[in-house]
Amino acid sequence: MAAFKHFRTITRHRHKVIAHCFKAGIGWQGLFHDLSKYSPTEFWKGARYYQGQRSPNEAEREDIGYSLAWMHHKGRNRHHFEYWVDVNPKTKRYEPVEMPVNFLIEMFCDRVAACKIYKGKDYKDDAALLYFLRGNAKNTMHPTTAAELERLLRLLSDEGEAVAFAETKRMLKEWKANKK
Repeated sequence: MAAFKHFRTITRHRHKVIAHCFKAGIGWQGLFHDLSKYSPTEFWKGARYYQGQRSPNEAEREDIGYSLAWMHHKGRNRHHFEYWVDVNPKTKRYEPVEMPVNFLIEMFCDRVAACKIYKGKDYKDDAALLYFLRGNAKNTMHPTTAAELERLLRLLSDEGEAVAFAETKRMLKEWKANKK
């Protein structure tokens, strides 16, 4: 039964992210969002630790001290800031790298969708911002990435989805123009 519930949750989440990605201007990218969650490494751990109201990765960490599913996931999905860590050639240390705008936007879509799925009818547009501000991610991602994500989350919180998704499209257009 937990496997079915986990499958339903990750699929509902994925479909919500896809819808958000289309609103944000990265629809094609959204179609490939989180496919690794259906791999045996991630799926069966997720089913085993399924609770319904939070990520099974948190429960796996509490149980064994780390999450094998999360380590697998973050290494395959470029919309997670943890993917964007590399050795700085000057310092010879692992440091966060600024995320490309298209993956930053997907991360925004992912966080909003996760809040909608886990909060259900209690979801409000400030949920993803409050989660971000409570957590430690801001301190461990590249400062520019953190600032841009927070800016998008504040736009969502203060002005709603229409304004936030319009801004993602503007950012994407500017980013693409600068790549040429």
